[in-house]
Amino acid sequence: MARSLTTAFTALLAGASITLALAPFDLKLLVLLGPALLYLIQRHQTPRQSLFSGYCFGLGFWGAGVSWVYVSINTYGNASAILATALTALFVMALALLFALQGWLFAHLARNAGQRWLIFTVVWVGFEWLRSWLLTGFPWLYLGYAVLDTPLERWAPLFGIWWLSLILVLLATASARALADRKWLPLLPGVLLAVGSLLLPQNWTQPADSPALKVVLVQPNIPQLQKWQPDQLRRILQQQMQLSRQHPDADLLIWPETAIPSTFNRAAPILGPFLDQLDHNGVTLISGFPYAEADPNSPFGQRFHNSLGIFSNGSDLYHKQRLVPFGEYVPLEKQLRGVIDFFNLPMSSFSLPEDNTDTLQLDNLRIAPAICYEIAYPQLVNRLARDSSLMLTVSNDTWFGRSIAPEQHLQIARMRALENGRWLLRGTNNGYTALIDPRGKVSGQAPLDSSTTLTGEVQPMQGNTPWQHFGLWPLLAGLAGLLLLGYWRPGQRHPLKHHRTTV
Repeated sequence: MARSLTTAFTALLAGASITLALAPFDLKLLVLLGPALLYLIQRHQTPRQSLFSGYCFGLGFWGAGVSWVYVSINTYGNASAILATALTALFVMALALLFALQGWLFAHLARNAGQRWLIFTVVWVGFEWLRSWLLTGFPWLYLGYAVLDTPLERWAPLFGIWWLSLILVLLATASARALADRKWLPLLPGVLLAVGSLLLPQNWTQPADSPALKVVLVQPNIPQLQKWQPDQLRRILQQQMQLSRQHPDADLLIWPETAIPSTFNRAAPILGPFLDQLDHNGVTLISGFPYAEADPNSPFGQRFHNSLGIFSNGSDLYHKQRLVPFGEYVPLEKQLRGVIDFFNLPMSSFSLPEDNTDTLQLDNLRIAPAICYEIAYPQLVNRLARDSSLMLTVSNDTWFGRSIAPEQHLQIARMRALENGRWLLRGTNNGYTALIDPRGKVSGQAPLDSSTTLTGEVQPMQGNTPWQHFGLWPLLAGLAGLLLLGYWRPGQRHPLKHHRTTV
């Protein structure tokens, strides 16, 4: 019993330690500790034991890494501390089931494996990919984000975030095996990949044959509890127009997610003269807003999308394709709507578009858009960015207060810029508004919790990174190779070589 409790507690701490390796803490070497400990715990366990230890690991992993969910539920969902704690705990417990299943699968696959550490790596990376789409996906806390600002980041534009995670898990499990069994050879592949990163080029894309753009990101810092009050609409829009008018020479104005907190027909009388002036000056305004369209099957006769629109010097529209459960739509809506205030958050009735929406087109400039946590979906961003010369993400991280979520979100955005070799404009309501260059570096950032603007010049890019060209195929080939090697036992000869024919 005492041994089981010790194992459970170790797994819990191992999972929690990974949060410290990511933003905002950035204790990068700790990214190896969690997988290494979990491997040592599970490598000789039965499937049932690995199911339990994996669940404990998941509780620590998600409990520490997404603790910011509590802020949204308590502060903006108007739930009591007790209820917010209970709902956050349920969320964490549900997500932890993924690590339980991961542990169970590893134990099954590893029973006949000669190199269990390789099987562990394949299963870990496979489940990271699974988290990007299962039940709409929750692609958060990938190990690979920890390598930003290290030489290993050069692998990102080649094969994407999951390849970085693969390298880290290889290093972690090989190190654990080396220390436990005094077998140092397994360290070789991970070390070679790490050292090989120094030989990789840093630039895979080139500046396009077009002038740099002067961009202005407007950060209005609207209090979340005021944003959706109808009597605040005029004041909110006037504040953003006033900030924008300070930059009449801008090429591109960016307002954040749902910066227009109403359908456009309600905002048009207020915005009309301002948009006419932007048209006259040749300034493009892109803003988030709720888009309404007729839907006879809806109880209200219409449905809403969380959208981005070009409102001046052009016209185009993008609808969000990955919605946040409970924040933008309510699963089991008929049963849950109205039970508590948290299930009645403003604008929590968004719908998905019937078809995948594409890039924003502005004359000869194509912009890859991502609204809020869409930027966390590697494959979605890849699809949009490979046909674009500029990337744009808008968000309203006010929902998360001063928790660790906004800095995690910025780190994720930096990785998407690096993977796709594009400038990324990140516009937010109250913080971590930033300009991110094609190598994932923040070249400019607005002060937090302030009503201000961020200006800079960005260069449209051309060409594609290998990640954009090949997508998942190199990763899948690598995982298949590791899986085959995992069942190889050193010194084992082919069975046919043992067979002798007697006459």
